Amino acid sequence: MRLRVFVSALIIAALAVGPATFACGTCGCSLNSDWISQGYSFGSGFNLNLRFDYFDQGQLRTGTGTVDKASIVYPADQEIQLSTINRNYMFEMGYSPSDAWSVNLIVPIADRTHSTIAEGDLAPSYSRSAGLGDVRLLGRYQGFSADHSVGIQFGLKLPTGRIDDRFISGPQAGEIVDRGLQLGSGTTDLLVGAYKFGNFTRQWGYFASALAQLPLDSKDEFSPGESLTLSGGVRYTGFRSIIPQLQLNWRAEKPETGANADTANSGATIAYLSPGFTASLGHRLQAFLFLQLPVYQRVTGYQLEPHYLLTVGLNYSF
Repeated sequence: MRLRVFVSALIIAALAVGPATFACGTCGCSLNSDWISQGYSFGSGFNLNLRFDYFDQGQLRTGTGTVDKASIVYPADQEIQLSTINRNYMFEMGYSPSDAWSVNLIVPIADRTHSTIAEGDLAPSYSRSAGLGDVRLLGRYQGFSADHSVGIQFGLKLPTGRIDDRFISGPQAGEIVDRGLQLGSGTTDLLVGAYKFGNFTRQWGYFASALAQLPLDSKDEFSPGESLTLSGGVRYTGFRSIIPQLQLNWRAEKPETGANADTANSGATIAYLSPGFTASLGHRLQAFLFLQLPVYQRVTGYQLEPHYLLTVGLNYSF
């Protein structure tokens, strides 16, 4: 009873962030590729996860609908974003001193190209941001029960990514790129969440997780919105070396705030249906591939969103 009350309270606290908005610079991170929180494996030792996400944000949206970019007359009375192509790499090292405790270091590397037509301009401006993003340090405890099927997560996102990238060509050349498209937010954020996994039958398993991200400060009159990511999935383990899986990923983020924030055009609530699979490449090595397909999108103002997101990766335990 104490365990149920404790975990329920934690999830309610995470849900208190509430549905809101989703900044275009952060999408693509809702897929769950954390083996431990899904119940694939646990125990003492090291774990290495390498992941690549690709998504082309070429669809201009407002509210729950799309915008015909060809119908816009320039110069416009507001910025019109044209395209944002993301190639994101994630390197995650985890260490578990016991079955109950673990700590994870998550290092993102981003390569993002962006084009936009600023308010009053007739031609596009272009930028490219490449390098280290905001590093995360995440702890985990799952010693509440003998099967370790319930856990909590807690940690920090650190301000390690640059926030000073500038446009490299076009009318805005030399000007600072929007803060929501920088490699980092400039803020330290609190991470807190919970997860549960188990089996329906011998061959069918499930998992569910919630993770809230809460900025603790601001930087140069900018703060990202509080966010909440929910993921759930089912998997079939009846095959020898391939495990099909279907995830539902939901993420919401409140608007950016501050004098340097684009509050009017930051945000949405996004849900993805994500089919995929993991494949065993040996006793300790697994590969995974997922395709995220948006099933619900609600954005504030004008924002770019992708038609799909592709994720591939490797997981190695040693």
